Amino acid sequence: MARRTRSVNLPRWPGAAVVAVLLLLTLGTLAAVLWRADSFSGLGRADWAAVRFTVIQAFVSALLSVGFAIPVARALSRRRFIGRGLLITLLGAPFILPVIVAVFGLLAVFGRNGLLNEALQWLGLSKVSIYGFSGVVLAHVFFNLPLAVRMILQGWLAIPAERFRLAASLGAPVGVLLERPMLRAVLPGAFLSIFLICLTSFAVALTLGGGPKATTVELAIYQAVRLDFALDRAALLAAVQFGLTIVAATVSFWIALPEGFGSGLDREITRWDGQKAWQKIVDFGFITLAVLFLILPLMMVILRGVAGLSDLPSSVWPAIGRSLAVALTSTALCLLASLVLALRGGRAVNVASALPLAASSLVVGTGLFVLVQPWMNPAKAALPVTIVMNALMALPFALRVIEPAVNKAEADYARLSDMLGLKGWARVRIVILPRIRRPFGFGAGLAAALSMGDLGVIALFATEKQQTLPLLMYQLLGSYRNDAAAGAALVLLGLSLALFWLFDRGGRVDADA
Repeated sequence: MARRTRSVNLPRWPGAAVVAVLLLLTLGTLAAVLWRADSFSGLGRADWAAVRFTVIQAFVSALLSVGFAIPVARALSRRRFIGRGLLITLLGAPFILPVIVAVFGLLAVFGRNGLLNEALQWLGLSKVSIYGFSGVVLAHVFFNLPLAVRMILQGWLAIPAERFRLAASLGAPVGVLLERPMLRAVLPGAFLSIFLICLTSFAVALTLGGGPKATTVELAIYQAVRLDFALDRAALLAAVQFGLTIVAATVSFWIALPEGFGSGLDREITRWDGQKAWQKIVDFGFITLAVLFLILPLMMVILRGVAGLSDLPSSVWPAIGRSLAVALTSTALCLLASLVLALRGGRAVNVASALPLAASSLVVGTGLFVLVQPWMNPAKAALPVTIVMNALMALPFALRVIEPAVNKAEADYARLSDMLGLKGWARVRIVILPRIRRPFGFGAGLAAALSMGDLGVIALFATEKQQTLPLLMYQLLGSYRNDAAAGAALVLLGLSLALFWLFDRGGRVDADA
């Protein structure tokens, strides 16, 4: 990394400036909230209950996501059918899906008046409730099951074809010889990654949790700031969450095991196992259940949204404009910071870029308001703070996409660039940028979609004149205007997917030229 930086010959200050901003936005804002707090009375029983609930729901969500993902990934690894590639690609859709839209879809299927309860009522059975612990876990499984499937499927696809051929020639069970060692290597990382994501959940807990028995740490921070303005509690809870996240990330790093299968000849994998009729039925049964679980809520969003478009309030248009402005601006900031960090490289940069995953977005937002309060009315900074927060939270994902492409471009063309005397920003513009268009566009699409559907800091400080589309939809749901909320959900879904497609497509057009 350092060798590449010297070869590009960029000034150090852009990378140092981005790292400094990251430290200010994470640790600095936490320190600002701690400084502003009047006193520290410690955490009460309700706060520690929120900590316990957060850890338990994250553990159960990760366990169920990984547990259900194993048979689905196994079925996808050993079955070939029309549309398989498209299905695997669509498994990434829930990641860019606005949380509030996904929650609306889950309510349409599992809610009080959803499809499941209507079927139970028709059968004469009692209804089930999606709110509380079960609802939070269900939503987290919906978001993270596809991620777990993709991670575990990569483990299966990484086993060389020669190993399956050897197992078949020896008559050895594939499960014992190949699959169990692979799962021992892949599952810990997949479990802890999902556990880490569920630790910092906010929008899911805000809409499906709540109450003394279903409050996450992030939701408790929201309540401490929004309802009580108890900055001491908010800061202490944020410190606890930061510590939990760091511990989980550290464990994830140390527990990863090498797979040990070695390399192969990159031949197409042929499976001789699992060819019995009942095994095929089981595999396609798991695939069908996973598809229904993931697609049905989205179909309900579309069906109910079309009918609810006519009920949208007039305030939806300025909300759409604000959401688009916030998404595009935060995407530009995120890409600029990601490119600077990718070009700089180094361990310090990697650590700094991981800080947003551990920080509480609500405490970061509160800290920013504390910092700007001496110079202006904090309420006027709601949208700028939201832009900064969205860029910050999307940066780790965009950087993980862009940095490998920058490394490859520099490794492939460093010697030629040196011979031509290309250095600094001229080298970045002529050599690197044209060769990272695909991942750059994909990273932009991720950042734009995540920002478009964000319901975080904006829910904490925005006034009625600063509503974004996710906040408007949440308020419509809270006022039981479900038809209008359905229309807003459809609009938000369409805009999020359109932004992702436009940026991703823009990065792929003539990318090889």
